[in-house]
Amino acid sequence: MNVKQISVVLDNVPGALCKMTDVLAEKRISIRALTVADSADFSTVRLIVDNVLWASSVLTKAGFRVSSTDVLAVEVLNIPGGLNKFLHLLKESGVNIEYMYAIGGRYSSFGENICLVFKFADNERAAEVLASAGIKLIGHGELAGMSMTFPEGVHLSGGMHA
Repeated sequence: MNVKQISVVLDNVPGALCKMTDVLAEKRISIRALTVADSADFSTVRLIVDNVLWASSVLTKAGFRVSSTDVLAVEVLNIPGGLNKFLHLLKESGVNIEYMYAIGGRYSSFGENICLVFKFADNERAAEVLASAGIKLIGHGELAGMSMTFPEGVHLSGGMHA
């Protein structure tokens, strides 16, 4: 069950990320997950959004370099050693992780678990291994529609989406 992730290449200068999120906010596109990897000259922003096609289109029209990649979103136990146990399963199955990141916050649909996003060398093989171990893969629809819970007193303002 693949999730579509978009990647945006930004110049590594002050305000570049803000310019990109301005475009998404203006079009009311919700960011569900985000990670940034940098180098000396540019940064690669990886995003999961509620509407991939719309986000890719508006960012491209705004002059950003956009690509898309299939990743897997996985529900992992949020207990001490939960990630380690999960990683051992992958290692023992010969599944290589290219990169991973967590979806921050606590989302009601995951209960006490957390959601991690993975790009595997072979997503199909990884999905088979995870399914055979009874590990839940999370689809794009579930991520796009998830509701967020915040600590008491924390609110989003200005019409911005997380």
